Amino acid sequence: MGKPKVATASLAGCFGCHMSLLDIDDRILKLIDLVDFDKSPIDDIKEFCGRCAIGLIEGGCCNEENVRVLQDFRRHCDILISVGDCATMGGIPAMRNTIPLKECLEEAYLNGPTVHNPGKVIPNDPDIPLLLDRVYACHEVVKIDYHLPGCPPSADTLWEALVALLSDKPVALPYELIKYD
Repeated sequence: MGKPKVATASLAGCFGCHMSLLDIDDRILKLIDLVDFDKSPIDDIKEFCGRCAIGLIEGGCCNEENVRVLQDFRRHCDILISVGDCATMGGIPAMRNTIPLKECLEEAYLNGPTVHNPGKVIPNDPDIPLLLDRVYACHEVVKIDYHLPGCPPSADTLWEALVALLSDKPVALPYELIKYD
């Protein structure tokens, strides 16, 4: 039997949580000994190659494509982890939740102080994913097994959670790894 597979994705976020994963420094070599990466920007695999033991999702859901990707991860991953504040609570992208979507689009494409849009057109190409009425945290869309807080969570937090799960141990992160004072 091969090594367990780990898949990762970034939805509506900044990619900072993936940077934290890379910040595990030389432990990345130990991680490569423990797992194979499946669908992930880390290895540039675009589609799932099979069942994954762990899926790491950063970012919330702001459009229909985010929802589709998240549902696909839930179908393919035994354990699904929301990583970072955008995935667990909506984060910075969810700041738009207090403003009607129509107003957001008008500000971005028509009325913003630096907007140059002589045609006064809000993009509506069918290839652009449909925006949702608001930004949703991952657990509002699918069942999430674990949540790792932070913006982004530290490399040590990600490392400890992954090692625990890959060793069939409970994820019991010390307070120092999940406090943000």
